[in-house]
Amino acid sequence: MRIALMGQPNSGKSTIFNHVAGYKAVTSNFPGKTVEYTLTKFNLFGQTVELVDLPGTYSLTSFDLAELEARKYLLKGNVDVIINVMDASLLSRSLELTLQLLELKLPMVICLNMIDEAERKGIKIDIEKLSKILGVPVVPAIALKGKGVKELFSVAYKTGEEKRIGKTLNFSKNVEEVIEQLSTQIKKKEIAQEFNVPIRFLALKYLENDSYFIKNFKNTEKNIFNKINYFQNLLREVHGRPPDVVISSERHHLSMNIYESIVSLTRPHTSLIDYLDNILMHPIFGYVFLAFILYLFFNLVFTVGKMVEEHLLDYFYRIIPLIERSIDSETLLFSVISGIIQGLAGGIAIVLPYLFPFLFGLAILEDLGYLPRIAFLLDVFLHKIGLHGKAIIPFMLGYGCTVPAIMATRILESERDRFITSVLATMIPCAARMTIIFALVAFYINPQAALAIYILNIIVVIISGKILSRLLPEVTPGMILEIPTYHIPSLKVVLAKTWLRMKEFIFVAWPLLIAGSTILSLLQYYKADTFINNFFSPLTTLLGLPLLVGTTLIFGILRKELSMLMLIQAIGTSNIATVMSVTQIMTFTIFIIFYIPCVATIAVLWREIGTKRTLFTISFTFVIAIVLATITRFIY
Repeated sequence: MRIALMGQPNSGKSTIFNHVAGYKAVTSNFPGKTVEYTLTKFNLFGQTVELVDLPGTYSLTSFDLAELEARKYLLKGNVDVIINVMDASLLSRSLELTLQLLELKLPMVICLNMIDEAERKGIKIDIEKLSKILGVPVVPAIALKGKGVKELFSVAYKTGEEKRIGKTLNFSKNVEEVIEQLSTQIKKKEIAQEFNVPIRFLALKYLENDSYFIKNFKNTEKNIFNKINYFQNLLREVHGRPPDVVISSERHHLSMNIYESIVSLTRPHTSLIDYLDNILMHPIFGYVFLAFILYLFFNLVFTVGKMVEEHLLDYFYRIIPLIERSIDSETLLFSVISGIIQGLAGGIAIVLPYLFPFLFGLAILEDLGYLPRIAFLLDVFLHKIGLHGKAIIPFMLGYGCTVPAIMATRILESERDRFITSVLATMIPCAARMTIIFALVAFYINPQAALAIYILNIIVVIISGKILSRLLPEVTPGMILEIPTYHIPSLKVVLAKTWLRMKEFIFVAWPLLIAGSTILSLLQYYKADTFINNFFSPLTTLLGLPLLVGTTLIFGILRKELSMLMLIQAIGTSNIATVMSVTQIMTFTIFIIFYIPCVATIAVLWREIGTKRTLFTISFTFVIAIVLATITRFIY
């Protein structure tokens, strides 16, 4: 059996998915995060069940790429039952998607998630009446605490077995007459079978002028297309509005009627947290608190990281002299062992001390619901570079990893915005580059210098965005972004999310790091590193860096943190300050942050924006890296 989780953004789908899948999807308290569906298998009643978490969707009639992907998946016809996850505290709005899902005539269960939040707002829902009106089971739940999840899947399984279809609710009489007449014409042509959808659903999509369905028959079936035009014009003449607006208004009106018939309002329970936005989203103090929160966040990451790094490095670098007593340091075996130990040391002592607190803190900010508030505050600035606040979501994800950041650009409606945001996202210091900033600049210079790099990065992103917007002029659309309620993060969820993100480093980057360290040891043993360093000498000379830095630049394309760890190995000491000056450390760091994206990022860029634009991104960032690093060499 295949169960699909469907719901509006921030309704709690991914949280429900994670209760079943064991935290395979990253959940966040901001809308538009899931940009492709996630799939898992689990055992229920002794049977294997496949669970799919589809992108958050406001409507089945949409131009948003992520929402279109969700609809395409449902239209494939291989879903046995839909779990429609609804935010119980935003019930009237959530019902509009529910009405569209009912039109698909697929078995469905409604999950009234965040029922505690609805009660806090003074919203009391008659669950039995809602189930009777829609003709589908309704299960209340608090997904964040795991309440109701077990019952939800039990009911969903039984509904799928029984193939229980909900009711299709009718619109006003004159609209229903038009739908019925168009449905008759579609039935004659047997078009619905081609799309594998109910006739009424297809009739509504035609009346809404849905491009996906219109394009398929515009040229081949001109007769039916003329009739679609006729019925669209009929709705337009009677109601004085475009037909898609008429259908949308009917759904909205129906949703409100259902809401009013099943909800009774009582006095809401207000708390101190309800007044928090008066400060955090204030037109003046909001920016002060934003700067303070980010300053505090990065200083805490550095403090924790430095405290752990010093002790671990001392421990690891005592091991190599001990091995040297048993194995001659001039032998190949010693070079290999030394490379492996330095690779292990780099991961445990340098990367993890900064990576864990950073990802842990980022997870807390996400689950609190602060990220969409940052988007709201920064919307005015992003408009000045030709984007809007919604682009902040890929940027914020970029501080964790560039790959999901680029994939998250799918939430942007404009292709041009997706391209510009993808290019700019490659410049955001991801967790790997964050490690370099903290372990090099903050450690050997000071935390304020590390913060200055982040400020410089923001300035460069703004200027680059301005340049790209001038090259690709377009009217910037306004931003519609849901601001979710604050949630107190669950420690279990935050730790699970941190582990999920750290797994990518532990199982992918760390083996690469150890392999890279071993390869560099072999290159040094056979003196091959001299040839590579000489090849890169024009670049290192331009930047005023030691000649031996050239080899590390290659490893940085595999993974950014490799360039720093290989640097330690190349110069033969963990105390970089004894070999490189403050200016050289700063120049090296700035170059690594901005130059060619890592291999994984290049691969996802290739898929998302195409070959030519990927090559442009690589060239654009490389030129910026050289310019900024050269300027740093002469002025720092």
